[in-house]
Amino acid sequence: MADTVRWTISVSPETDLSLRGFLGAQGMKKGDLSKFVEDAVRWRMLDRTVQMVKARNQDIATDALETMIDEAVRAVRAERKATAQNG
Repeated sequence: MADTVRWTISVSPETDLSLRGFLGAQGMKKGDLSKFVEDAVRWRMLDRTVQMVKARNQDIATDALETMIDEAVRAVRAERKATAQNG
């Protein structure tokens, strides 16, 4: 992390003790708390994105959704193949 932004966050004392105990038990050192929080934020953002996509697509028939996915995969593969052949 060459460029960083400083955050000030508040958590309960129980969460603080639990997390520091967890990190300490894993042999993590100073600075690892920031890495842990960044990783947790990224995972949470991914999870929320997946949940939103699932909710948005819940009314689409399975066959139609699979067809859309297959078409998208074919398009990306064709683009990558063309790029590999030209580059």
